Amino acid sequence: MTPFGERLRQLRAERGISLKQMAEALGVSAAYLSALEHGRRGRPTHAIVVAICAQLNIIWDEADELHRLARLSHPRITVDTAGLSPAATELANLLAERIRKLPRDRVDLLLDLLKSAPTQPLRRRRRNGP
Repeated sequence: MTPFGERLRQLRAERGISLKQMAEALGVSAAYLSALEHGRRGRPTHAIVVAICAQLNIIWDEADELHRLARLSHPRITVDTAGLSPAATELANLLAERIRKLPRDRVDLLLDLLKSAPTQPLRRRRRNGP
């Protein structure tokens, strides 16, 4: 299940909306919506997320959060490390190789570490003087 799928399922449950009812309201199949929730489909389009927000009557911060989760919910991600350090390439490869075997607490630890990291690279300051 993806972060988006998990949140969508929670929102539907809170509102008492079945998968079939939601799919009909969105004009998609129940199979597609189920696959989206379970991470068997790629990340949803912006239009689908907007339609889901409208259907669930969510706005502002909650809608922004759903859009953010959609962006982070591609189940088959590709990481381009071209131009990065050898260590970054190693990290990406090790993560791809071992993520299925990582215990939940380790995944949570890595996720917290990455979420707390700066989003833009730090620039090295030039030293003045000797």
